[in-house]
Amino acid sequence: MILRTFVALALALWVLAATPIAQSGLLSVDEVRPGMVGVGRTVFEGSTIEEFKVHILGVLRNVVGPRRNLVLARLEGGPLERTGVIAGMSGSPVYVDGRLLGAVSYALGQFAKEPIAGITPIGEMVDATVLATPSPGTRPVAMTWPVAPADLVAIWSRDLGRARTFVDTASQALLVGADTSAVSAHMGTLLRPIAVPLVAAGFDADVLAPIAPALAERGWLPVSAPNSLPAPDAPEAPPRTLRPGDAVGVSLLSGDFVLGATGTVTHVDGDRVYAFGHPMYNLGPTQFPMTQADVQVVLPSLLQSSKLASLGPIIGTVQQDRATAIAGRLGAGPTTIPISITLNSDRGASRTFSFGVVKDHTFTPLLTYLAVANVLTSYQRAAGPASFTVRGTATISEHADLAFEDIFTGDQPAGGAAAYVAGPLTFLLKNAVEPVNVERLSLTIDATEQSTTARIERVWLDTTRPRAGRTAIVNVLLRSFRGEEMVKQVPIEFPANASGSLQLLVSDAARLALEERRETRGAEAQRVSQLIRTFNRARRSNRLYVRLSAPDQGAVVNGEAMTALPPSVLAVLESDRDSGNVAVLRSATRGEWELATELAISGSRQLTVMLDRQ
Repeated sequence: MILRTFVALALALWVLAATPIAQSGLLSVDEVRPGMVGVGRTVFEGSTIEEFKVHILGVLRNVVGPRRNLVLARLEGGPLERTGVIAGMSGSPVYVDGRLLGAVSYALGQFAKEPIAGITPIGEMVDATVLATPSPGTRPVAMTWPVAPADLVAIWSRDLGRARTFVDTASQALLVGADTSAVSAHMGTLLRPIAVPLVAAGFDADVLAPIAPALAERGWLPVSAPNSLPAPDAPEAPPRTLRPGDAVGVSLLSGDFVLGATGTVTHVDGDRVYAFGHPMYNLGPTQFPMTQADVQVVLPSLLQSSKLASLGPIIGTVQQDRATAIAGRLGAGPTTIPISITLNSDRGASRTFSFGVVKDHTFTPLLTYLAVANVLTSYQRAAGPASFTVRGTATISEHADLAFEDIFTGDQPAGGAAAYVAGPLTFLLKNAVEPVNVERLSLTIDATEQSTTARIERVWLDTTRPRAGRTAIVNVLLRSFRGEEMVKQVPIEFPANASGSLQLLVSDAARLALEERRETRGAEAQRVSQLIRTFNRARRSNRLYVRLSAPDQGAVVNGEAMTALPPSVLAVLESDRDSGNVAVLRSATRGEWELATELAISGSRQLTVMLDRQ
């Protein structure tokens, strides 16, 4: 009996000692020799961790940067013979003699005939991802209204392009090891970070199309997958214990839409988690939800095999996205921005969509744009006449709300409506003066599948003898897209101190915004409060604008207009470099009026008004 107990205890201790978790030792690059055989762990289906063999070929030193190394290896086992290295394997841990070597993270280019992989050493993963307080930087963007969808996509593509690091040269590559007949030094140029599957649920492929090339060029592989999150009224399942080799997700968008990256856990040290073995986007400090993930199936492909996975419950926070790994902590997830979109369509019942988006100066506006566009194209026709009236607010901590109200019409207005919402978020989050905390966003969109445009045809006053200090009616003849005529009336009051010749402009939003940009050229808003006021005062397409102006001298200083300035004051502002950003005004607005309509107004007319002397 005693002997049986002793044998059982010894067997239990041997099994425990043989597990990677118990063997806390790490294998350094200097200890690696060609011919070593290791064991890798990853999930090929469901949540079951499976093993595969790893044949060490050598070490590539300084191949992904100074003092950045890769261990070159050939993988064997599971489906790898027919799939090659699989997108989603990034981070799969490799053990040699029970000691953790690192993460499978790099692969040969497309159409590789063998599963040759690069392994990021675990020491470099840990060193590069020292957890710190997030302090993401920003890149200021010039304020220009109205903002076009193509301009926003260009901004986001530029930022994403600067973030991801790739291997571009083999001049520093040196393969170390005696038995290297199967590989050569130029292998370093062929290795690239394993593609990261970008799980998308609830998205139309056409919505992702504008940004998909930028994502693909930076190592992301968009794939459609079901949303595996339980229904809101379903009982909460206890979270699984995260283990090396488990699939893990990084959620960017959650709720009625899902968007996130998937990979593999490399190492768990207490509540700290290390994964991927290469950057997700090399964003530095982040606050992204870390989730469980389940692999539905491996999709074999000559071009790029990939795991088809789905995101599960949130189990922690991804706090670092660095050149050699992503890292974070288990526990509560970070706060996200709650967004709700209510779609009122003339085709059917009202629908409300709710989701949360991560807080990031690039991904917040980008994903908001994709979500708004997706709602519109999924429930309204993508081609043909349509009109969308957008109303809502974005709550900004310690500042006034952003107020949305405008109409977008034409054959493909969804992009313009989405850019209208995402544009100001881009400018606010990328300002270089102070951090911006978007607390929530709520939108209501009224949709109709017909054009609702009207063109300004003619303008006239109700009097032939306008006088200073008196009220007059500006009559505006509009012609709808169907050819119907209608007259809108805008009461205006001439200033009591006005005299001589004045210019009366009746215009749509685009013409008036162009005039204002010419007058204030070179002046930009400097503070967040100014950015918010600039957007809230931006011209709306569903307005008739009437502006009365006269020749005058003025200036815009730090984004604020100052009119009717004496010549001496104007001269000081122009010459004083410390006065801020100054733009000279050659005319002064003596009055401005607007009339809200249910139509998208286009065109302009201008009258010269001679005030009658009293």
